Amino acid sequence: MELLQGWEHGLNWLVAWAKIILESISVFCVMLGLLKTGQLIVQIRRRQRRGEEFPFNQIRLRFGTWLAVALEFQLGADVLATTVTPSTDDLIRLAIIAVVRTLLNYFLGKELEAEMALEHRKEAHQAHMAATYGPQSDTV
Repeated sequence: MELLQGWEHGLNWLVAWAKIILESISVFCVMLGLLKTGQLIVQIRRRQRRGEEFPFNQIRLRFGTWLAVALEFQLGADVLATTVTPSTDDLIRLAIIAVVRTLLNYFLGKELEAEMALEHRKEAHQAHMAATYGPQSDTV
């Protein structure tokens, strides 16, 4: 019986640390995503010409991808937290969190797919216009 309690204590310790690590990675993903998105905004602003539309979709794609990764790590942390002490309340809480995060991740993924498709169509249209009419000049 003592051996079993030792294993349980060790497992609780391991899960606690793994949960902290997963949550930390999630926070790191959001912060890194924020930095990378900010970096992209600065790069776009530097090379953007007057009158050009700001490519907001690229910004959303960049940050949305990082948010989706962060949500995956958060869900993993929640699953681990309920493996060692699965009370009914904990399982219900996990189910609700899993459903909400899964739905968020699903709809975020759908939105990212739509944004990517829009970007690809826009690039294809610009390439077609350049091939048909040649490069556009800024002089009038």
